[in-house]
Order: sequence, then C-alpha cells, then structure tokens
Amino acid sequence: MPVSSSPLAERRLLRAELRQARQDAGLTQEAVAEKMDWSLSKIIRIETGAVGISTNDLTALLRLYKVKDSQRVKDLISRARVARQQTWWSKYRSMLPPTYFQYIEYETSASIIRSYETILVPGLLQTEEYATTVVQQFRASYPPKQVKSLVEVRMRRQELLLKRSQPPLLFFILDEAVIHRLTGDQILRKAQLEKLIELAGRREVTIEIVPFAIGLHSGMTDNFNILEFPTSADDVLYFESVRGAIFSRDVTEEVTAYRELFEDLRRMSLGPEGTLDYLIKAADAIR
Repeated sequence: MPVSSSPLAERRLLRAELRQARQDAGLTQEAVAEKMDWSLSKIIRIETGAVGISTNDLTALLRLYKVKDSQRVKDLISRARVARQQTWWSKYRSMLPPTYFQYIEYETSASIIRSYETILVPGLLQTEEYATTVVQQFRASYPPKQVKSLVEVRMRRQELLLKRSQPPLLFFILDEAVIHRLTGDQILRKAQLEKLIELAGRREVTIEIVPFAIGLHSGMTDNFNILEFPTSADDVLYFESVRGAIFSRDVTEEVTAYRELFEDLRRMSLGPEGTLDYLIKAADAIR
C-alpha cells in the first residue's frame, strides 16, 4: 500500500479504507459514533474525507473494527499522517478564497485533467505577465498584494504539476476566441503564444483549438474542468466564474455528460497538430 505525498490523495484513500473496514466489521456509522463516544457528524466527515483523523483516533477506530494486520495498521497510520500535513499553499490561505485551495488539492492528486475554456488561456498554461493582467482585470477588487499572491500560486501550480516525475495527463481545449482575446501589448501576446507552443510539444500535454469556422456549437456557453482519479467515482467537475467556484462531486451522470461534451469538442477542434500549426502562424504574425 504505497503512500503518496498529497494530503488530499491520502485522505481520499484513507476514507475508502475506513469505510470498508467499518462495513467488514458489520457496523453502521451510528454504532461507531456511539461506541467511540463521537458525534455522528465526526465519523461522517472522516468517511467523506472532509477532515483528517489523528493517529490516536485512528488506532482506536481500527481496534474497534478488529483490524489486526500490523502492516495494514502501519500503512493506514502513515496515510493519516500525510493526510494531516501542511501543504505548500498553506501560507496563502489568508489571502485567497478557500474554494481555490480545495481545487488545488484535487488538481495535485488528479491523474488526468481536462480543461475547456472559451475566453481565457487556462491557468496552467499562462505566462506570469498574462496571469497578472487577467487577475487585475477579473479580480479588480483585489489589492496588489493579493494579486501578487494569486499569480505566485498559479505559477507554483504550473511548476510543480509539469515538473513532476509522473505528471498527470493534461488535455486543454480552447475556443479560437481565447487566442484572439489575448490581452496586453504585442510582447505579452507573443510570449503567451510561444508558451502555448512550447507546452503543446510536451508528451503529457495536449492542446486543441475549436475554430470559429465550426459556428454555433453545444460548448459555447461553458467553461469547465474535469479532474479524474484512478477511481472514476471520485472524479470532480469544476466551474469558475467571476461570482465564484462550483464543485460537482459524486454526481456520476453530470461528470459523464461533460466528459462526453469534452470529446465532442475534441472532434470539432483542429486537432493537436492543426492547433500547433495555428499557434505557430499566430506567433509568426506578430512583429
């Protein structure tokens, strides 16, 4: 039972292990709460991965569940310890919205990330200059220090995700409007296009553009991310707008619908090679 370095990943795996151990012991959540002298909400939150669990509570819980295999107990305690660790983004918690950090936790442990954007270059593909311009325009109420923090976090996400020894597979679909709406001066525009070209050449990154020539289509009004995990039931659908962020979890039908939409958009796109040609021509056109 290998242990990863992601607190969220370990919390998700630990919750599944504990739920299964409870069921194997023939106990309901209500019975566990009564025997442990806990509130029912505590055991529910542990089993949903909403909170971590201390090693003392875990040891007592495994004793109640009659889990006697010493190696399994050791592994579960290791998971619990990692699940409660501080993350690199913890120092920014007072500066940025809680839902943003929740998204980073999912992103950090996802095995596949699919992103569709109709207006902006996705955060994982942005240059620092482009990111700063976008944050200043879309988060006009943020003071300069908060803008700086958000851009720092975005650049850190890119660095850690793309430089991992085993990075996730990243699929990006952009409406052609994203390229036409590149903000700022010519230098900023060219730098952002060159970054897209560079990233499109990476083995784990696929970038595709849906051209204007397609006309009206079913994805025109949506921007969304699908974060996929080894167990499909854990997949997460994420939407972001100027009004905030929305997560859709444990709703298999909704995730499936957007997964199908994503594949429809891929079929409408220029494809990876056609997109790369398009980006190169767009960059070359800037003098």
